[in-house]
Amino acid sequence: MYSFRWSRGVRGGKLWLRIRRNWQLYVLLILPLIWLAVFRYAPMYGAQIAFRQYSPAFGIEGSPWVGLANFERFVNSPKFEPVIVNTLVISFYSLLAGFPIPILLALSLNQVKNRFFRNSVQMVTYAPHFISTVVIVGMLFQFLHPRVGFTAVLAGVLDQPSPNWMGDPGAFRHIFVWSGIWQEMGFSSIIYLAVLSTIDPSLHEAAVVDGANRLQRIRYIDMPGLLPTAMVLLVLSTGRVLEVAFEKVYLMQSPLNLSVAEVINTYVYKVGLLSPILDFSYSTAIGLLKGIVGLLLLIAVNHAARRLTDHGVW
Repeated sequence: MYSFRWSRGVRGGKLWLRIRRNWQLYVLLILPLIWLAVFRYAPMYGAQIAFRQYSPAFGIEGSPWVGLANFERFVNSPKFEPVIVNTLVISFYSLLAGFPIPILLALSLNQVKNRFFRNSVQMVTYAPHFISTVVIVGMLFQFLHPRVGFTAVLAGVLDQPSPNWMGDPGAFRHIFVWSGIWQEMGFSSIIYLAVLSTIDPSLHEAAVVDGANRLQRIRYIDMPGLLPTAMVLLVLSTGRVLEVAFEKVYLMQSPLNLSVAEVINTYVYKVGLLSPILDFSYSTAIGLLKGIVGLLLLIAVNHAARRLTDHGVW
């Protein structure tokens, strides 16, 4: 017992010494910790609304407790299956199509020796990330407009009927996913480029001496170096699989494509804030259920990643 207390005291003393030596860095953590407490942890108190029949007139504590009734209502709702299916299809489509592209872009840029060309490509691919979602959707509507859009002009040149891509349910998911990939692939590749810059150049020099070509060096040196970071980002992305971008989906929705465009986030917004009855309890229950499923997916995928590659978030 004495040894345990002594070792704990030593660790505490070292921690305090480390804080005193680097107090400026710890001061910088104050604002992020305040933001985390105010906007992430404090709202958890309101999660109990999901288990009550909430009324603003009675407040959270005064509203009657209904247990899992709101969850059962959502599961038994006719909207449950299409909303869940649409969310999962768009999420996994985005993950499967979008996850490898930043890696491939980073590997390609890392092999470019012309600095001006590499910086130009980086600037061109990074720039779309800083465009507002509203502007991106506006651009999509203009480019794909059935009368004045680029595709309409091309269809006229080819003497073909002009397609209405934004109103076509079959095209919605492809437009949503690939426009998102175009917007984010450059910015997402930054972390992979940073990892590639830490790989020891002597490994490549030795591989060249041994006769390895460029593809072999990418396969046996660069890819293993990227694997730990890629697995961590993959696990984190899987945990957010139900967090489909609300703004973009909502702005792209129309009565023509709503059958495939209604996802959990937009459905929660509509039943919680746009419906005449303002059903806060029901919408909170759906959001809480989404968070629980995301947490379970995160744990399961992290466990699988640890077993398969020995890399994970924890």
